[in-house]
Amino acid sequence: MNNIHFGILGLVDKQPSLLLIAYLGAGILFILSLGGLSSQESARKGNWYGIWGMVLALGATMLHPNIGAMTFKDIPLVDGGYSGAAYGLLIGTIAIGAMIGAVMAKRVQMTAMPELVALLHSFVGLAAVLVGFSSFLSEPPKTIHSIEVYIDVVIGAITFTGSVVAWAKLKGKIFGYWVPGKPLLLPGRHFLNLAILIGLITIGGIIASTGGLNTPPALGLNAFPWLIIAAVIAGLLGVHLVVAIGGADMPVVVSLLNSYSGWTASAAGFMLGNNLLIITGALVGSSGAILSYIMCKAMNRSIWNVVFGGFGATKVTTSAVSEGPQGEIQMIDAEDLAEELKDASSIVIVPGYGMAVAQAQRSVDTFTRKLRANGANVRFAIHPVAGRLPGHMNVLLAEAGVPYDIVLEMDEINDDLPETDIVMVIGANDIVNPLAQTDPGCSIAGMPVLEVWKAKRTVVLKRSVKGAGYAGVQNPLFFKDNNRMYLGNALDTMDKLNGCL
Repeated sequence: MNNIHFGILGLVDKQPSLLLIAYLGAGILFILSLGGLSSQESARKGNWYGIWGMVLALGATMLHPNIGAMTFKDIPLVDGGYSGAAYGLLIGTIAIGAMIGAVMAKRVQMTAMPELVALLHSFVGLAAVLVGFSSFLSEPPKTIHSIEVYIDVVIGAITFTGSVVAWAKLKGKIFGYWVPGKPLLLPGRHFLNLAILIGLITIGGIIASTGGLNTPPALGLNAFPWLIIAAVIAGLLGVHLVVAIGGADMPVVVSLLNSYSGWTASAAGFMLGNNLLIITGALVGSSGAILSYIMCKAMNRSIWNVVFGGFGATKVTTSAVSEGPQGEIQMIDAEDLAEELKDASSIVIVPGYGMAVAQAQRSVDTFTRKLRANGANVRFAIHPVAGRLPGHMNVLLAEAGVPYDIVLEMDEINDDLPETDIVMVIGANDIVNPLAQTDPGCSIAGMPVLEVWKAKRTVVLKRSVKGAGYAGVQNPLFFKDNNRMYLGNALDTMDKLNGCL
């Protein structure tokens, strides 16, 4: 088992120099990949850096001499013994994984990308738990190694179950059963989290002192059963942490789980003595943590408030200002809107989740090109938490071919909105809600928003006038004198508008 474990991952206590060089080269490619993914212009190149980094890492592992020397005699419960048996095992598993990944990538819609990312994070956590179990069973009992395994298994279990719950919340319905996006706040939830944390620390001390399977048991159990118990408890903690987080906080949850998966990989690197896993895990973990901080800042939320489901926060009450109708809603049709757009010199488009659901990004791109051909200055305003995934709108617009230089972040364009002729809000709600600035009693109070109501004209594309945003707050923008509502499915309404233009 020891040879199998280290052979498959290419991890041995004394790695050959060429293998170390290959792993360092792969680490450099992963760093370049992360740098490339920091902007839309270089994202494609960044993806290729990551692909070649993984190819180099896998290739270096395949060429490790221990793999070529392995036979099925090294594997319990398997008869036979021909040279290079591990190559067949590795190639077969890689081929199966590659086919599954290709099918998932081919079939997934961009609207389903958030739940796919959450599901992929769960794979990282489950792999860490299984590799931790394998390493614990195959390694001689050492205190430091036992601690490394324990940290890897605990973080992996939290990542696995938390990611599965996040996937279910984002998907909304699993096996025909409705999964609510609202937070589930159990009585005494913070004391429950604290009790679980104390329990995990206690079990960690028992495992560190108990050692391997052949040492005297602690409290009637050897170390491995304690490790399984810890994995189960950590898994329950992962479930409890994510069910207490509301659907509106899902962009932060996805980035947090991304960070967890990175730290899990880094812990596995220390456990297995693999420099590449340490480097890659640290990159993913730290970048995910930074992204989570940016997302929380964009929502005016504390990271602790999100992670622990409102820890230390007072109960928010919805004031009368944000309840019920607040005036008359004025409609507009495609023909009248097209006439106004033809006379506008500056136009800003604010995309939201409604555009993603309708898959209207290509129609929006056509719309943009028509207006620019007419001489209008057209730009996009992107809120950091628009959609259900960090960068969700940027990815959709890039997929449709919208030029990168006209896609601007909230801080870059907010000051220009008062001088804008028309702002088109396509499927967004909470991120353009003025109550965030005017009503301290609403759930989005203090959240930075796009101040679209300051434009000369705002047009909101929405399925219907009923229903509040994901945060459940009414939007006074709909009732303002300078606002018009253009109702219907975003794809249908944009196609009709393009025809009028």
